[in-house]
Amino acid sequence: MAKLSLKDAQQTPLFTFDFPQRVYFEDTDAGGVVYHAQYVKFLERARTEWLRYLGFTNSELERKYKILFIVSEIAVEFVKPARLDDAINISVGIENLGRVRITFHQEIRRGEDILVKARVSVATVAASTFKPIEIPMDVRKKMEASC
Repeated sequence: MAKLSLKDAQQTPLFTFDFPQRVYFEDTDAGGVVYHAQYVKFLERARTEWLRYLGFTNSELERKYKILFIVSEIAVEFVKPARLDDAINISVGIENLGRVRITFHQEIRRGEDILVKARVSVATVAASTFKPIEIPMDVRKKMEASC
């Protein structure tokens, strides 16, 4: 299986969901700069809010469809730092929608400045076994409509 690389990005998604976020003290290190692991949390929150925008919650997906979305690969490029009190925006766009796997192109920006670029591969698994399972058709249709 090919590894995710930011240099291999196919194209910028046609549709991008944007999620605004403020940088709080808890997100930073002693110097007031966002700690690197916090960016991964920001990316996750934006994907979760994108699902809400489509009309789904993670708990509903598990309860109704018996599925979970799990991150299987991530490639992150840190371009510039975010700092305490910055207003940032995290984008979510689908780069590739497979039967079981979704590859997202995500960016974190402060105004026009790109701070972080990421490609995140997410797999759909059965909640009970963690084995790969196809994305349910009605969920897929809403995802396709957002592309």
